[in-house]
Amino acid sequence: MGKAVCCLLLMVLIARNHAVVVNIKTKGAIGDGKANDGPAMEKAWKEACAGGPAPSSVLIPPGTYMAFPPILFGGPCKGPVEIKATGATIKAPPELARFKSDSWIAVQYINKLTMTGGTFDGQGQETWKSKKCSDTAQTCQVPVNIRFSYVKNSLLKDITSLNSKYFHINILGCDNTIVDHLTIFAPDKSINTDGMHIGRTNGLNITNSKIQTGDDCISFGDGSKNIHVERLTCGPGHGVSIGSLGKYANEQPVDGIWIKNCTMERTTNGVRIKTWPNSPPGVATNIHFEDIIMNNVENPILIDQQYCPHNTCKKGAPSRVKISNVSFKKIRGTSATKVALRIVCNQGLPCDNIEVSGINLTYKGGGGAISECSHVKPRVVGQNIPPACPGAPHHRAV
Repeated sequence: MGKAVCCLLLMVLIARNHAVVVNIKTKGAIGDGKANDGPAMEKAWKEACAGGPAPSSVLIPPGTYMAFPPILFGGPCKGPVEIKATGATIKAPPELARFKSDSWIAVQYINKLTMTGGTFDGQGQETWKSKKCSDTAQTCQVPVNIRFSYVKNSLLKDITSLNSKYFHINILGCDNTIVDHLTIFAPDKSINTDGMHIGRTNGLNITNSKIQTGDDCISFGDGSKNIHVERLTCGPGHGVSIGSLGKYANEQPVDGIWIKNCTMERTTNGVRIKTWPNSPPGVATNIHFEDIIMNNVENPILIDQQYCPHNTCKKGAPSRVKISNVSFKKIRGTSATKVALRIVCNQGLPCDNIEVSGINLTYKGGGGAISECSHVKPRVVGQNIPPACPGAPHHRAV
């Protein structure tokens, strides 16, 4: 009797320490691309989330699944959880009227999440055509494909986002997280389909990714800190943007952004920092762009402190976002416009400690490219093509 009890207790302990694997098909998912498999996904998630402390996982097998909004994968969980979706395509309903929130899939308040694989198709084609959802008439609520909020110490890998109705991926408060082999696609004429928007996150690495979309490939909002982007191919799209900043009061500083070893293909901008005029005070500092290839890019290097789309702000009034400690190094390739380098800062609050080094940009239209600068005295190192900010002090390359 004693031995039997001991064996039973041992079996219970072993069971508790084994990972819980929940296949969404055991929760009622059909996988025919028509039936709503969203509830089955949420049921599988809840079981896996409660299965700790051993790592648990949700399995979305290869196939096509329709998932009506909103889909919530929420924590906190009792242990690490993985969502495995390799070979699976998850589709949103195309009708915007089905969406009553700003997210299609919301992933939030999770520590140690691993999310691997899966194609998430927002089917945004009809939304982009809608006049009421255009840039100039924000009269409808348009959902983000996947919204990660306070997902910390996590890994997001081999994820594909297609045809989002609005931003593809929004990252908020996702400290100490890795994003690897991300693929994002929407046509270049799609509206507000930013590939990834990041805000109030400290510690994020984005590597080996490809983004082709109708807006910024990656945009950094306030509170973005200690973020590294390497081996990104961007385009078509609007490039990589710090900002826009200064639209709202009490924005947190942007501090520590590194964009390195990336390629911009036929984008409307390459690497830029943009702030609103007539803004509240703000800070953007310690921002570095290095080893960037520009292929037929309209504005390869840009700091714009008079960013004012659709004439929605008071032009002429200075931005009060202080830009400092910024470097542009080893940026080369072709510019689709004659002005390949443009740094426009504020008269009352000029940019400080801006470095330009190893620039080699030629104007694809023929003749030499030029630079335009105002209210900035950059540190210009070595020979740069075009000459950077005529009149700025030059230094020898070390």
